[in-house]
Amino acid sequence: MRGIYPFCGIYMRKSTILLFCLACFVISMTLGCKDKKPEVEPPVVVVDTMEIVDTVPQVVIDTVPETARDSLISATPVPKAADELFDDFLFLFTANKKLQYERVDFPLPVFEGDSQSKIEKKDWKMERFFSEQEFYTLILDDESQLELPKDTTIDSVVVEKILLRAKTVEQHVFNRNNGQWRLTGINRNTMFQNQNKSFLAFYERFASDSIFQQQSIHDPVEAVLPDPDDDYAMMEGEFHPEQWDEFKPFFLPSDTIYNVIYGQKYRRSKQKLFIIRGLANGFETEMTFKQMDGKWMLVKIVE
Repeated sequence: MRGIYPFCGIYMRKSTILLFCLACFVISMTLGCKDKKPEVEPPVVVVDTMEIVDTVPQVVIDTVPETARDSLISATPVPKAADELFDDFLFLFTANKKLQYERVDFPLPVFEGDSQSKIEKKDWKMERFFSEQEFYTLILDDESQLELPKDTTIDSVVVEKILLRAKTVEQHVFNRNNGQWRLTGINRNTMFQNQNKSFLAFYERFASDSIFQQQSIHDPVEAVLPDPDDDYAMMEGEFHPEQWDEFKPFFLPSDTIYNVIYGQKYRRSKQKLFIIRGLANGFETEMTFKQMDGKWMLVKIVE
């Protein structure tokens, strides 16, 4: 498998959230009291967290009651570095109930077609996005957009919840105001009003129809796969449509997917990168689709 993308603690299952918070607390105590802050606060580091997780038996985390976990998470101070990268903030937003309620602009405006409503604080339900799943997804136009999550100058991000079968998209709009990320609004539309409507309509069928999958495989497909004889090497080659069952990802989400828009402006591109990343298992698949003669075709797969 290729290296996991740095999505902070989001790699961890729910059961490891407590450990992440305790690790952050230990780090903050090590750095000293409030009146002795270092000039540059340490970033939220994924590698260190995962190293700590790997050294602690899972059973210890699982024995902590859910309510106790929530209380400990809410009591953990939010590091300023978490507001630098949106990915770091999003992990804390989905894990820390107290923080989430503080970072939503209530009453939260909700736009649905031509109508507008508002959600009051008392009616808000904890939003965990994809943190309770085993994966998250991204839709990009090209590989250059892979660097966008690392851009600390971005001040507006949209998290899309896409219901493929219901053909609806709920966009959660986040803006960074005065150095803090905040949820400022929700847009609800049909999938056919989305900027990626053509690709989403195609993918919904591709993920659920095995015959259509076979018909949507270019001949040949370029493949970049792990070398079975070397954990750190990749092999390049190609395969043909009749070999799809041997090379297709073991998992293609077919109901609910998420997409994070880091300010990228989607073009009427005839190419889309669809990326599936596991949150805790290292699984990653990057599929490149191109529109040929008005039909989307899989032309490349990287795992």
